[in-house]
Amino acid sequence: MGTGNHSSATLFVLQGLTDLPRLQLPLFFLFLLIYVVSILGNLGLVILIRISSQLHTPMYYFLSNLSFIDLCYSSVIIPKMLVNFVSEKNFTSFPECMVQLFVFCFFGIDDSYMLTAMAYDRYVAICNPLLYSVTMSHRVCLLLVTSVYSMGAFGALVHTSYISSRSFCGTNVIPHYFCDILPLLSISCSRDYTRELLVMALVTFNVFACALAILISYAFILSSILHIHSAEGKSKAFSTCSSHLAAVGIFYGSIIFMYFKPASSDPTQEKVASVFYTTVIPMLNPLIYSLRNKDVKEALKKNGLFTSHL
Repeated sequence: MGTGNHSSATLFVLQGLTDLPRLQLPLFFLFLLIYVVSILGNLGLVILIRISSQLHTPMYYFLSNLSFIDLCYSSVIIPKMLVNFVSEKNFTSFPECMVQLFVFCFFGIDDSYMLTAMAYDRYVAICNPLLYSVTMSHRVCLLLVTSVYSMGAFGALVHTSYISSRSFCGTNVIPHYFCDILPLLSISCSRDYTRELLVMALVTFNVFACALAILISYAFILSSILHIHSAEGKSKAFSTCSSHLAAVGIFYGSIIFMYFKPASSDPTQEKVASVFYTTVIPMLNPLIYSLRNKDVKEALKKNGLFTSHL
């Protein structure tokens, strides 16, 4: 492959999560379990919401899209990670690496904006309950979801276009377990710092714009809850938001640590942080949103998939 606007590396080696032999097999089975739970949880939630008429509401429409995103998100990352645990070297071609980067960015950005759409849905439900059915109409929900995927496609295209135009003429070992922006930039020998600043500005916008929108939504939600006089009403309002807040906290905490902490020569910290938002969160989301959710439990019972002793 030529130089200039193309990479001189035709084959990359993914360093993996760890190079300690004694940890390879235990980690393989751990992440295989995480992947199976993630697939079953997210796919099961998507199917349940689709077949259960009582879950055909805006809240669960967004949740089914979040589960679909998490399902795809984990499938982009974990299979490659598992290969690394059982093989001496995990090779990936330049085009394959760019495809993984694009899909990873696409679903990662989608995840962030879908959480924002869900926060807006909770804001309308609690702060303007009488106008909820009008404000969150099917057309509005469809428009919000389309916007989420559009933002994901735009962001992924920008990031992948920049990385794919870099040259990689030194080491071909990516110090990570998948093709991500920062690890790829760390081995590039043709960095354009002006364009790189624009790319990181887009990352910053995607993270902090969504986080700010969620914070503003919950500031209004908290204000509305505090004005509810009955303790039962407050408890019910808090319960509808607690799951979403838990998911948001874990997701944005790991993202901010990964991309906005001071630079470090030790890539282990980045790997540990990225494990949370690439593997653990897609597994936890269906559990967080459904384990203690009354509507989901009733839908499971109705479809014969849940017994009262659980």
